[in-house]
Amino acid sequence: MSSASPTPSESSSAGPEPAGSPEELLENRLVRAEKAIGQLRTQRADALAVISAIRDVLTSGGRIYTCGNGGSAAEALHLAEELLGRFRGNRPPLPGTCLNSDPTALTCIANDFGFDQIFARQAEGLIGEKDALVVFTTSGRSPNILEALHATRRKGGHCIGFLGGDGGPARNLCHTSIVVGGEDSASIQEAHQVLLHACCEALEHLG
Repeated sequence: MSSASPTPSESSSAGPEPAGSPEELLENRLVRAEKAIGQLRTQRADALAVISAIRDVLTSGGRIYTCGNGGSAAEALHLAEELLGRFRGNRPPLPGTCLNSDPTALTCIANDFGFDQIFARQAEGLIGEKDALVVFTTSGRSPNILEALHATRRKGGHCIGFLGGDGGPARNLCHTSIVVGGEDSASIQEAHQVLLHACCEALEHLG
């Protein structure tokens, strides 16, 4: 079993939420979200590179695999379901699979190989040279995400990161990435969500 030290959950923000009235708390959240989302403008080239990388994999006959932990797992699920279903108009389904969607695979791999391997083991078995792994992580330091990126690179796949903070070790493992700075996981995820939807808009006419 893995002996790696745990990393903070990506479903919660770093530190306690500031005290105040509901109105003050809402305003604080809006300010944080606006600041994080605004980084997509200052990092427009990186954001467009992420969109292009996902589109290029799909137009080349590859598949998109996604993964994340906590709130980032929900975003990984969101992207995969938008590919298979639809975003706005009807179009043929696009090949997307979320590696954190199958509890039987996750618990089997965690039990037999350790939690750090829950995504890497699947990547080893599924990802090919035409495919890409899209990871969602607000820290860039989760061991199971890093192991998945290593596995994808070994298989010759493309690594795409929706990252936060300083990008952590995941930044150097990704071929293409966006890094939303800051320590507030919720705001980072809100910026990731905007870019996720921009990706979906760009894929509307594929299939």
